[in-house]
Amino acid sequence: MRSVVTGGAGFIGSHLVEELLERGDTVLVLDDLSTGNIENLSAVRDHPRLTVVIGSILDPAVLLDCVSQADRVFHLAAAVGVKLIVEQPLSSLRTNIHGTENVLMVCAETGATLLLASTSEIYGKNEADKLSEDADRILGSPLKSRWSYAAAKGIDEAFAHAYYTQYGLPVSIVRLFNTVGPRQKGRYGMVVPNLVGQALRGDPLTVFGTGRQTRCFSSVYDIVPALIDIAESTEAYGNAYNLGGGQEISILDLAELIIDETGSTSRVQLVPYENAYGDGYEDMRRRVPDNSLAHELIGFVPRTRVDAIVRSVAHSLTTSVDRDDWTMQQARPAHVAATVS
Repeated sequence: MRSVVTGGAGFIGSHLVEELLERGDTVLVLDDLSTGNIENLSAVRDHPRLTVVIGSILDPAVLLDCVSQADRVFHLAAAVGVKLIVEQPLSSLRTNIHGTENVLMVCAETGATLLLASTSEIYGKNEADKLSEDADRILGSPLKSRWSYAAAKGIDEAFAHAYYTQYGLPVSIVRLFNTVGPRQKGRYGMVVPNLVGQALRGDPLTVFGTGRQTRCFSSVYDIVPALIDIAESTEAYGNAYNLGGGQEISILDLAELIIDETGSTSRVQLVPYENAYGDGYEDMRRRVPDNSLAHELIGFVPRTRVDAIVRSVAHSLTTSVDRDDWTMQQARPAHVAATVS
């Protein structure tokens, strides 16, 4: 199987590339390295079935060249992380909307199947007990950059479904809920590597708001095989599937767990949202996935508990690939070191 992974030098993308190579695929990575890191592919960069192209999904010619001989595309390239979205809303919108439509057009032209990586962010402020794929989207004002990512990814899904219904493009959608693991970068506002890095440095663990907001963190090692299984299911075409963890935890409890798991002497510091993102920032109180559809389709069950996820991140932050990411943050103000999405 010939696979293209956009964003393949990123956190999830690099793990996906490794798994695809292990399964026997010939893999082409397309990444502009804006948030990815070629070192994420260090374990496989000399693999004879791997090709890495430095380029952007905003360039249709480059995309067409990469996908022209592919059987399938895993589209993971996107502007990610609340911090990045808030600080660079315009470039984030362009990447997430125009880039995704470029990928859809090229797949429709070449006949490649497509797996589109979306996000639990599209549910916005919906605080249902468990969020199913047909749950309502409750978003804040479009004038607040906090919601631009959710809006853009919703448009991505609408584009994908339109290509499926109008052109018959074999595309499936996955909505990822707080995927965590080695190689994830705290610099873009990802909460677990941020808090683990603070704990390892002995800094205060900065938790925004009250810390009572809850999430369900999932291990990249549970998510990557599910991405491939969904991509290979013809029943998935035209549909969206939640992929998230099964253990709900508050950010405050997460911080305490991280302190325990790392043996840190750090303390938890509550920080108002406006100190990090300015006035008007909004967050979600609760986000819990209903994984029933993915379980019915491919037998998906999130098996990795949060404590094991924390240990894997702590280990990775002391390796050569990730060490610079968390040690460099010693020079950054503590109040911008963590977010909760």
